[in-house]
Amino acid sequence: MKVTFKVLLISACVLASIKILQADDRLQILTDISQQKIFLKAEKLLAQSYSSEYKSLYNQLYSYPLQPYLDQRRLMTTMKLSSSGEIALFLEKHQNSPLDWPLRKAWLKYLAKKEKGSLFLSFYKKTSNTVLTCHKLNFSLKAGLPNSEVLPQVTKLWLVGKSLDKVCDPIIKQWQIAGYRTNEIVLQRIALAANGGQHTLIPYLTNLLPKEQQYLGRLWHEVRRDPATVTRQDKFIKKSVTESQIYTYGIKRLIWRDPDKALENYKKVEQDFTLSISQKEQIAEKFAVALSSKNHAQAMTWLERLNPKNVDRSIMQWQLTEVLRQQDWQRVLKELATMPEKYKTELQWQYWYARALIATDKIERGQDVMNKLASKRHYYGFLAASYLDTPVSLQNSPLTISSQEKNSILLYPSAKRAFEFYYLGRYIEARREWRFWLRQLNDREKLVAAKLANENGWFDRAIFTLSQVGYLDDVDLRFPKAFDKKINLHAKKQAINPAWAFAIARRESSFMTDARSPAGAKGLMQLMPKTAKQLKQGSVSRKYLYNAENNIKLGTKYLRNLLDKNKGNQVLATASYNAGPYRVKSWLKNSSAMPADIWIETIPFKETRNYVKSVLAYQEIYQHKPGQVSDVFNNVINMSIGD
Repeated sequence: MKVTFKVLLISACVLASIKILQADDRLQILTDISQQKIFLKAEKLLAQSYSSEYKSLYNQLYSYPLQPYLDQRRLMTTMKLSSSGEIALFLEKHQNSPLDWPLRKAWLKYLAKKEKGSLFLSFYKKTSNTVLTCHKLNFSLKAGLPNSEVLPQVTKLWLVGKSLDKVCDPIIKQWQIAGYRTNEIVLQRIALAANGGQHTLIPYLTNLLPKEQQYLGRLWHEVRRDPATVTRQDKFIKKSVTESQIYTYGIKRLIWRDPDKALENYKKVEQDFTLSISQKEQIAEKFAVALSSKNHAQAMTWLERLNPKNVDRSIMQWQLTEVLRQQDWQRVLKELATMPEKYKTELQWQYWYARALIATDKIERGQDVMNKLASKRHYYGFLAASYLDTPVSLQNSPLTISSQEKNSILLYPSAKRAFEFYYLGRYIEARREWRFWLRQLNDREKLVAAKLANENGWFDRAIFTLSQVGYLDDVDLRFPKAFDKKINLHAKKQAINPAWAFAIARRESSFMTDARSPAGAKGLMQLMPKTAKQLKQGSVSRKYLYNAENNIKLGTKYLRNLLDKNKGNQVLATASYNAGPYRVKSWLKNSSAMPADIWIETIPFKETRNYVKSVLAYQEIYQHKPGQVSDVFNNVINMSIGD
């Protein structure tokens, strides 16, 4: 464990356990590790909080920022009704902080189990926790609140696409008896269960409908399991409003699975259903996007069918994609001319407007637009600068923060707790305290906090906080050389550009070592366990992947592998890192040769398209940080991709 902790905690109670060092405007602390050791030892003895040993340790921590967590956990592990007063005082003192909800939630569950309705209601706070909400409604009725005030709240609770806990059964039964559960409400819940919810709930809900409507529930279920069911017209007996809703849902899914079948079917039955204008527009938009992403021959036909009033940034992207694939520059100009005025000044559209002007021999006008773009620290600005063969502009404007400002914001107890958890390597708890702390600060103070986080090596908090405030011009804070030695070492071993590895890590995790994606990717460079296992040629644990050096070692090795698979093409290797090599290979099969900037702009996946742009821009910034000459975007504008 490191001894040096570069953050200043200045309250009188903390001064007893730390030493403050000052060099210029950077403030450094040597933390008293003995306090941490006492805290960790006391934690292990929480089950024996009555013992003299625990009390002795606890009393030595009166100045330690995390002492309240011992109180919180003691109250949670030794819960009893006689603790009500102490819990009330604790929750009042730490209201809305990360110390509040875990204890409050446990206490409410305890009170519900003990059937202490009055106490439960006095401690209850509005929550998304369905079980606690049901308890609250049950206790409210028992306390004498009128049905007309309580039962309407159950409707929102019941209208979800998943099963509810059995604790909700009593209040739901009363709600049903009172007549709130109508057939229309049941059909709404079936739709929620089908459309992204728990489809196994549908048979139960279907049985709640009258016999003559139960076929609608079964139809929802069939279409949920197989969207091709919409092509069977014998299933849609009445072409009613509900059947039209089911058909709309199914055909929007079928277009992704089997475009030709969906197109053929919709052409046949479009007029048979009672489709609203909104439903027709939804179908047209889904068809346009799905067909464009698949590079289908009818994509442009459906894009042209869209109502111009409903065209958003996503649809404009696909309209541009279609004309760029054909490199029809006159059509590019036409599409951009019809774009809503509010979008025309955005850098993306400005770049393609300039490219189209130059390609149609309006060179001087195109270069004027490119010149304005080239001053921007942005993917399109870097493209424009390389296109004109002019230096890029990083527009770096470092923050100037005084020691007095740092001292001031570190008076908050939540600040001390956040940094102490970070120092202990408890990053989840640290981030909770950080978020609570930031809610108490104004924008200037948040910038001070970002500077402090960076100085202490807590890079992800600095990056996210600057973004939250909207201060984007301190390049060193936003793009730190985090884990510098490790990244340079392993990039050199794999013979890849360190700036590329920095850019990947920055885009993947913002240098959060314990980052985890919804898909299961882990660590600094967001490696999937299966990929990591193949790279290591052995088993890997979660702990292994959350170790920064291990993750960098495997991540840079994977970059090398992808670079080799793509014959040294870094653009394709970057796309493969995000979308997977097989998917990128399939995109290449379906595309003719085109300039790299067009290929990037027409990547079918929005996530991968934005990912590649970000990594290229980040690499350009990291390439310039050591003062190197960058050829990242020169390579892009001189590169052709595709067969």
